[in-house]
Amino acid sequence: MARARNLMVAAGLVAFAAAGMSFPFYMASSRKPVIDPTKPLPPQATFRGPYINTGSRDVGPDVEKK
Repeated sequence: MARARNLMVAAGLVAFAAAGMSFPFYMASSRKPVIDPTKPLPPQATFRGPYINTGSRDVGPDVEKK
């Protein structure tokens, strides 16, 4: 009985992992864009913008190489 239960739990975990890993592929293959480009960004997206790269170090302006 314990072996059958272990197999059921293992199968459930594999199915859950497969569903989780296939979700990005499903979202990428959908025809409709996630964000509508014709509408303005929501306030959450505009507020988050300046803080996305807070972990990076700014070394100054880009220098053009010749």
